[in-house]
Amino acid sequence: MATVTDLRPDVVTIGAEPLLAEDVVAVARHGARVAVDAAALERVAATRALVEGLAGDPEPHYGISTGFGALATTFIAPERRRQLQASLIRSHAAGTGPEVEAEVVRALQLLRLQTLATGRTGVRPVVVETYAAMLNAGITPIVREYGSLGCSGDLAPLSHVALAAMGEGDVRLRDAATGALGDPMPAAEALSAASVAPLVLSEKEGLALINGTDGMLGMLLLALHDLRVLLDTADVAAAMSIESQLGTDAVFAADLMALRPQVGQAESASNLRALLAGSPIMASHRDPSVCTRVQDAYSLRCSPQVHGAARDTATHAELIASRELAAAVDNPVITPDGRVESNGNFHGAPVAYVLDFLAIAVADVASISERRTDRALDVARSNGLPPFLAHEVGVDSGLMIAQYAAAGIVSELKRLAVPASVDSIPSSAMQEDHVSMGWAAARKLRRAIDGLARVLAIEVLTAARALDLRAPLEPAAATRGARDAVRAVAAGPGPDHFVSPDLEAVTELVQSGAIRAAAGL
Repeated sequence: MATVTDLRPDVVTIGAEPLLAEDVVAVARHGARVAVDAAALERVAATRALVEGLAGDPEPHYGISTGFGALATTFIAPERRRQLQASLIRSHAAGTGPEVEAEVVRALQLLRLQTLATGRTGVRPVVVETYAAMLNAGITPIVREYGSLGCSGDLAPLSHVALAAMGEGDVRLRDAATGALGDPMPAAEALSAASVAPLVLSEKEGLALINGTDGMLGMLLLALHDLRVLLDTADVAAAMSIESQLGTDAVFAADLMALRPQVGQAESASNLRALLAGSPIMASHRDPSVCTRVQDAYSLRCSPQVHGAARDTATHAELIASRELAAAVDNPVITPDGRVESNGNFHGAPVAYVLDFLAIAVADVASISERRTDRALDVARSNGLPPFLAHEVGVDSGLMIAQYAAAGIVSELKRLAVPASVDSIPSSAMQEDHVSMGWAAARKLRRAIDGLARVLAIEVLTAARALDLRAPLEPAAATRGARDAVRAVAAGPGPDHFVSPDLEAVTELVQSGAIRAAAGL
């Protein structure tokens, strides 16, 4: 979901500092190139020398001279280790189902590259360089929907990427200019066309390429980027609804917000005050003799409390994501003092929890948005607007069925809010007896983010028509800007017409950040 306000780098440096969230979005979504820091390659080479020394030790070392998982105590002779690495990747590239989106694949490629560049995994520099070259050439491995349990990391998705680096499996090429993907093609052909030699993996490298939370983390970062746009847009939509339904902005006063010092709530209330400032519609009913209502319904009055809680949830998720971006997740891992240690850092619980938490917040923001839309269409609650905002009552249905669409999406979002991370199915002969299901949590959050955008678009479209119907009174400058953006792609009040294209067009405005920008946020 690209936004009109994206400020993104053209080149992202790997290995000098932990990646920023915007770096991941730039590479994954917008095709920014990557460059590996020279000092990082030196670290990688130094660590690799330690691994090669241990590979010659007659004592077994997990991941270097042994099998994996339930076979961790099985010693592998030196002449069989290359076969072992290749077999690991081939067997673990066991995804099934629809293809995962290209931006998700590029995100997990990039995040695994960052971990490889830390010098904590024991791979050769050529492995780091190959992953960087694949990203820069737009070589996007085909990764399937199902296969990851989120522990030991995203094994199957990362194995599909590693398989492509070996010159096996299928990939698509991303066009650098348009971002469009080409038809599936053999990975070997794509590598050859880009003058990239297929990898022949050595000791430790198979594990290093697949033991990470990169898929779920990549989807978390992309979702957070999109959610920040949508939460601002939710404030715009709420302001349009409050204004067009003759609600009050007095309840958003700064001193009232200070009585409950929640950060997100204060931010949303501040947005609402700014969005409604100077509104002739709001001014028209400030006189108590004109407006006799004591209180607005919760869906209007409590908008900053709900939107703000979602903002605070996103802030918590961003904290977890920033820590994960600074991590070097692998098993075994080579410590800075040269030890090779088995560990459990690949477990996806920290990421899985916040993915699930965000799905709950997304569902609730959509739920309150749909309630505001429904109020605008109900003649008993809209304060003077025609039923369903119809042009000719009895002949036209107005936006009646648009609200049905919003209600259907909200119902699905409630189902998607059921946590994936509370489930665990043991695997690998009970060696991996507790897993995070973080990949599944991330997949459903992506669908939820799309649903929220569509629900907000329906509210924006509805509120824009309601504002028009308040003429000759004019809305505030900010909400008028949002209304005018809608009018550029969707007709205003009038006889019934084909509604679906309007919904799709306004959804694009919401997802791109155009509604937020038009309102000045």
